[in-house]
Amino acid sequence: MKRIVQIWFDSNWLYGKDEEGTQYRQSVLWYRRLMDATPAQRADYTLSEDGMHWRSINEDIGFESFIERNNIEPNPMQTFFLTHREINLSSFAKKIGINANLMRDYINGWKTPSSQRKAEILSGVHTYAQDLQQISF
Repeated sequence: MKRIVQIWFDSNWLYGKDEEGTQYRQSVLWYRRLMDATPAQRADYTLSEDGMHWRSINEDIGFESFIERNNIEPNPMQTFFLTHREINLSSFAKKIGINANLMRDYINGWKTPSSQRKAEILSGVHTYAQDLQQISF
């Protein structure tokens, strides 16, 4: 297995270089703690035999998953839910009649929803937005 020996960030991506000089990148959207971390927190990491570790923010990324997700940008549905963490996925999934674990698999990229399922999820998001618009104080 290849080892990452150097990492760096820009605003949207985590980059890594392996022992052979090959570069990889991942969207920081996949890692909420890194997305929300300060530059100092992002710089405070260690490399071990199996991955990268940010002790101060309690984040770990294995080299294998880093390489497997190379250059994979979250799709629009994933981006929506990854950037709107205030939406509880379990509650949202229950409200629209989808298994919560399956919903998490869609958002994390482990499974791909059908076109019909994407439409159901989008309809649920629109209904949620309409519910929010009806609120008055």
